[in-house]
Amino acid sequence: MDELRDWLGPRPAIYLTAAVAVLSVATGLINVGAQSISGPLSAIVPPTIQRTAGFTGALTGFLMLGSAYGLRHRLRSAWFSTMILLPVTALQGLVQTNVASLPLIGLSILSMPTVLVSYRRFDRTIDLSTAQLAALAALVGTLSYGTIGTYTLRDSFEGVQTLTDALYYTIVTASTVGYGDAIPSGSDGVRLFALSVVLLGTASFALALGSLIGPLIQARLAAALGTMTRSQLDQLEDHVLVLGYGDLTEPILEELQATVNFIVVTPDEETATMLGNRDINAIVGDPSDEEPLQRAGIERARAVLVATNDDAQDALGILTASQLNPDARIVAAATDRENIEKLRRAGAHSVISPAVIGGHLLVQSAMGGMGMEAIADRLLEVEDESEI
Repeated sequence: MDELRDWLGPRPAIYLTAAVAVLSVATGLINVGAQSISGPLSAIVPPTIQRTAGFTGALTGFLMLGSAYGLRHRLRSAWFSTMILLPVTALQGLVQTNVASLPLIGLSILSMPTVLVSYRRFDRTIDLSTAQLAALAALVGTLSYGTIGTYTLRDSFEGVQTLTDALYYTIVTASTVGYGDAIPSGSDGVRLFALSVVLLGTASFALALGSLIGPLIQARLAAALGTMTRSQLDQLEDHVLVLGYGDLTEPILEELQATVNFIVVTPDEETATMLGNRDINAIVGDPSDEEPLQRAGIERARAVLVATNDDAQDALGILTASQLNPDARIVAAATDRENIEKLRRAGAHSVISPAVIGGHLLVQSAMGGMGMEAIADRLLEVEDESEI
């Protein structure tokens, strides 16, 4: 069952999409520079179209890399773009008619079912900040302004004849590359237009760059504080949530580190930083609130562990977790023995009392010792009696 869940999860779709992207770029570059073309359709497809397909295949590969990045963030739009681009990469590989294109064709076709069945795993919408939207609008607006203006004034530009030439001039000018093969040669008005493209392009590129660097800086700060980034949280799958941190939590974390992926939700920033320094995933938030539990991917969690020194706070966390993911198994440790039934009524599937366990161990040790199997049977009898 766990193996089936892994195959239906997001990771295979992400990895396959990234692999197709790399193959598409590599195959496109090989076919662009190939001196001879050999393949099943080499006699039908003209060499010019084959090399054009190689160039566009490389571009499609870069677009696929963008889709793979979007899939890492579980974006629904990235899933749609991937399902559109996979048939395109397969068709481009077929048109390139090179033996080197066969792996691209096969992997693109094989990836489609895997991405298709993982549809429900990618349910996030694009969450762009105002600054990112402004940067995107400024960049698109500047490129449109420069391209349309340059094409309209193409008679006053050397080296500009087509719309592609106009786009080329706009990009190399706005990015301050300026190869000098397309320059304004007309009146002062044309030069002023070219100057406006430089100013607007520089500003829009700088704004776009800032909107990309900002989240990276935020991610580094999050790592320094021992918290997890949005991308890391999106990758959690079939993991264990540990709500809160206390004296009872420490041995649990030591056990979990050797077995499964887990994340700790704690309201204390210092605790989160300390756990982060020990390479333990942690986020800052109230374990009894819905928002931090949703950020921690509770809807994808396999189990929830609650073991702090505050049974009342644990009960609130259990109640919230059981409402957000009724299928997850919730296990709690009761500090006070009289709170066992309260935690169970809050939604915990199993409640363990360290005090009860310690008492049995002490008694058996004082009476000359008892086998571990007998102690386990006795503990199970106590738990069964509490359920009746």
